Parts: sequence; C-alpha cells; structure tokens
Amino acid sequence: MMRFLLRRAGHALFLLFGVSILAFVFSALAPGNYFDEMRLNPQISADRVSALRVQYGVDRPMAVRYAHWAGALLRGDLGFSFTYNTPVAPLLWARARNTLLLAGIATVLAWMLALPLGIWSAERLGKPADVALSWVSAALLIIPDLTLALGLLVLAVRTGWLPTGGMVSVGFGEFSPVHKLRDVALHLVLPVTVLVAAALPVLLRHVRSAVAEALEAPFVRAAQGHGISRTRLLYRYALPAAGHPLIALFGFSLGTLLSGSLLVEVVVSWPGLGPFLLEAILARDSYVVIGGVLLSTLFLVAGNFLADLLLYWVDPRIRAEAPGR
Repeated sequence: MMRFLLRRAGHALFLLFGVSILAFVFSALAPGNYFDEMRLNPQISADRVSALRVQYGVDRPMAVRYAHWAGALLRGDLGFSFTYNTPVAPLLWARARNTLLLAGIATVLAWMLALPLGIWSAERLGKPADVALSWVSAALLIIPDLTLALGLLVLAVRTGWLPTGGMVSVGFGEFSPVHKLRDVALHLVLPVTVLVAAALPVLLRHVRSAVAEALEAPFVRAAQGHGISRTRLLYRYALPAAGHPLIALFGFSLGTLLSGSLLVEVVVSWPGLGPFLLEAILARDSYVVIGGVLLSTLFLVAGNFLADLLLYWVDPRIRAEAPGR
C-alpha cells in the first residue's frame, strides 16, 4: 500500500508543480501589474512606486522570482498580498474554509440524490418513469449554472423566503448557537441548490449507466438464473460491480463542484475563494491569484487522491497489482 500511496502522491506533486509554473508564468506575462495601477495615483510619487517594486522583488527576473516563491512555498508561505499588505496564506485559508463548506455539503447532497434516483432509473430502464427522469435531467443539464443562480436569486429577492447574499446575517455575533446554525443553513440553501442542480444530471446519468450495465453483466444473469431475488441481485451483486467507476467519479465530482462553486459564490456573494480571486484579478494582486489557482488545484488533487484510496480499498485487483508496479 505504501508504494501505491507514494506513487499517487508523486503524481499529485508533479501536477501541482506544473500548475504552479504555468500560473506564475501567465501571471507574470499578463499586461500590467499592481504597481502600474499605483502610478496612476497622483498622490503616490514615482520614486515611491519604484521603491516598492524593489522591496517586493517585482523588478527581478521571472525565474528568480519563481525560485524565491517556490522556496517560500515549501515553508507554507504563498507570498505577499499587495492589496491587503499581509501574507497570502491566511487570507486564502479563511476563504477556502467557506468554499469547502459549500462544495462539501453540495457534494454529499448531490450523491445522496443521484444514487437512489440512478438505481431506481436503472431498474426501470426504458420504461415511462425512466424516460421522464431522463427528460428532467436533460432539462437541468442544458441550463447554465449562471442562469440557474440568477433565476433563484431573483426568486429569493421577490419572495423574501431566503437570504440573498453573504454567509451570515447582520448581528450574527449576538445570535444564540442554535440561531447561528439556522442562519448559516439558510444562507447555504441558495448556493447549495444551484450546485446540486448543476451536478445532479451528470451524476444521475453515470449512476444509471453503471448500474444498468452491471445488471446486464453475465455473472448477474447467471445469478438470476439460479432464482436469486431481484433485490438481492441489485444490492449484493450489481451495486458492488457498479461501484468502481462511481468511486472514480466521486473524486472528479468533488473537484468539479469546488471549481464550479467559484462562479456561484460570485453571484450570491458567498465569502469563498470565488469573489476573493475575482477581486485579486481585477487588482492584479498576482500572488493571491497564483495561490488561489494552486489551492483550487490542490482541492481537485485531494478529491482524486481520496477516490484512489477508496478504489484501493474496495478493489482487490489494484491491491494485487500495486506491489509489482
């Protein structure tokens, strides 16, 4: 197992290394920077801007700046935010917790809906109920996330049923613990609904396809020929066989929801990585942008790494192959 984990960790580190180089290069090659914006302020002298460029190392060659930043990264330092005049790491981690909360809840709910609905649809493959569910999932699939988020936001504004932005209400610090939990839950309803509605059609189709394929497998048909009940066939034989591709899909879906949540966060003003990265891009705060891209990639890698661990645990073929690789 240790060799398997080390190999997967090596792949993840190589991916993060490549993403860090690309993010740094693209950020450096983008026209303009934070200090060019400062030059437009008549209250700041050109000498002051030049001194700041030297202080923060912006005048150095790109390779030197990357080597310095990579060395600091090994110590957990993601650089310095020019806009906030503070290290980047604490700023990103504070926003990342909110993004993980949103995406984590959306992932759990999406799978809690996709699994029973997909199994139910696979059992009724080709029947009116299956066709109707397929049409509903197709309708959700063609609606862009942005359109869905804006539509639900307008509905929330007009009805007043749900909060229309942020993570907490005014005066949150004075609420009781139960009231605080209820307030955060109400603020979660709108963005979580958008993310679940966006992810559910894809997950549902994969679950339906995997279970339907497993039900048609020769070993399931052979078991059916021995008089085993349909329910036992489904849960004892078909679902374990369908589990492997679905476990691999789980890691991908987690990364997809994390990246998709960034746009939803901007629309509903959720204080996660999305609005923070947008502000950093507009302000040309390069180290915040690079750190945000790297952190988003880390989330995706972590999701796939978790899927690899689950596959290693449930699939004896992987455990048998791993020592020899």
